[in-house]
Amino acid sequence: MQLRRKQPRPVARYAWPASVAAAGAAWYAADSLRHRREGGHGYELRGECDPAGPEFLRAAEAITGAPISWGNEVELLVNGDQIFPCYLDTIRHAERTVCMLTYAYWRGGIAEDVADALCERAAAGVDCNVIIDAMGGVQMERDVLARMIDGGVQVSRFRPPKPYAWRRLSNRTHRKILVADGRVGLTGGVGIAEEWTGDAQDPDHWRDTHVRVRGPIVRGLFGAFAENWLEATGEVLVGEGYTPELEKTDDGGPMQLVRSSAGVGDTNVEALYYLAIAAARESLDLTAAYFVPRPAFSEALAEAARRGVRVRVLVPGEHIDKGPVRVAGRASYDQLIEAGVELYEYAPTMLHAKSLVLDGVWSSVGSVNFDNRSFQLHDEATLCVQSREFAAQLTEQFERDLDVSDRIEPGRWSGRGAAQRGVESVLKLARREL
Repeated sequence: MQLRRKQPRPVARYAWPASVAAAGAAWYAADSLRHRREGGHGYELRGECDPAGPEFLRAAEAITGAPISWGNEVELLVNGDQIFPCYLDTIRHAERTVCMLTYAYWRGGIAEDVADALCERAAAGVDCNVIIDAMGGVQMERDVLARMIDGGVQVSRFRPPKPYAWRRLSNRTHRKILVADGRVGLTGGVGIAEEWTGDAQDPDHWRDTHVRVRGPIVRGLFGAFAENWLEATGEVLVGEGYTPELEKTDDGGPMQLVRSSAGVGDTNVEALYYLAIAAARESLDLTAAYFVPRPAFSEALAEAARRGVRVRVLVPGEHIDKGPVRVAGRASYDQLIEAGVELYEYAPTMLHAKSLVLDGVWSSVGSVNFDNRSFQLHDEATLCVQSREFAAQLTEQFERDLDVSDRIEPGRWSGRGAAQRGVESVLKLARREL
């Protein structure tokens, strides 16, 4: 008697891959529940909150935990020609400590210059501590990294990929921070690479914004660095070289350093931006390197425009380094334009700046993009300043940027083709990961 082997059923053949796919979809859906505002509405402002008054600062302090700091100085730095001389000067004049944190450390002469400056200070006995995000720094040249380590610079890669921690691959530190002697600090959008050098004069040199600060607010910048350093190394940095007594200046206005990390619910920068948009009374100027707003944020911007606020949004044009992000962000244009929001795309080169100005009096400059990665997935930091003088400087630069940008005209935009609309609709489904 012959026994015939039982043929596998077609259903059984696909059971394993189907179950894996179903499990993955279930995990993604469950994880999405953390982002409870993905399809919902933003905050409602209950009560009065004028961005020019103290109640706005107190509200921001309450919802973010960022203390109001008085007696500080801030200096606006635009593009590499202003940013990097200041950056290198801050390192070279450090006497006791240097704390540097960056997401992007790539290639080029400036990558060499920063490494050399750090090595020179380390050789002089300065404690030099550097955090480079493990994903953002993948393009860093090995010999530059080796030079820093051999030169006595303490370098740590933040959250390197590990098989048992694959879910955290999306949770990066996107902060850009430099603190010298605990007294001088820089933050903003710039990374360490050739792309950020120059003066945005061509597509090979990007447009970005940074700030240098002195005063008690530097403690907040150091805190953002120290938080990531503690996770990366297990070390708590203490002592006079890191946390000195910081004197206030007589005419320094109020500032806050808001930092946030991925977690369940709303992050600090997400809450801050909702508050800012809801509180705007006259004007709102937003510069965003990556603009992929969730429905709740699109509605918040549209509602601001409908209540009479002049809302202007500046985003990258064709020179953006991540094309799908631009397409996904454009899916929100119809709703925004219909509400009266003015949309502009920067033409000369990649626009990498991140800033927000309310009513010509309150400003934010930092690493925060207007997308889900900044609001929910990344560690971020942004400097908030209540000062008409500083807001005027940012507004002047904003106007200069608009002069070389293309406005998205309502009539022309509504007439775009069905193929373009289709691609936008598909890519917007992935906005959580963009």
